[in-house]
Amino acid sequence: MTKMFNDLMTGLDEVEAFLAGETAGYKVNLPAKVDVKGIRKRLKMTQARFSATFGFSLDAVKHWEGGRRTPESSARAFLTVIAKDPAAVVAALHSTPQPVHNSFRRSSPKR
Repeated sequence: MTKMFNDLMTGLDEVEAFLAGETAGYKVNLPAKVDVKGIRKRLKMTQARFSATFGFSLDAVKHWEGGRRTPESSARAFLTVIAKDPAAVVAALHSTPQPVHNSFRRSSPKR
């Protein structure tokens, strides 16, 4: 059997146990460190634009990038989502479309 098959079966066993009430829920594993500057640079944003777009204070972004503070777990979770799908976060947070750099737009599935 392949590793992928084993992973799928393990996941299905976990779902079955959860639905049967045998487990209380799912534990999220957050990264201990998040490269805030790397995420921001990849999105081609200034610190001011990054903080305004995603709702962080400018001071927090500066402190995180300077290593003077570490994002709390909720901020690390949010930063992880931003790193994976920034366009979805922008769409969810802004009622009017914001200019989004092409490097992180969702691409349409190829047919």
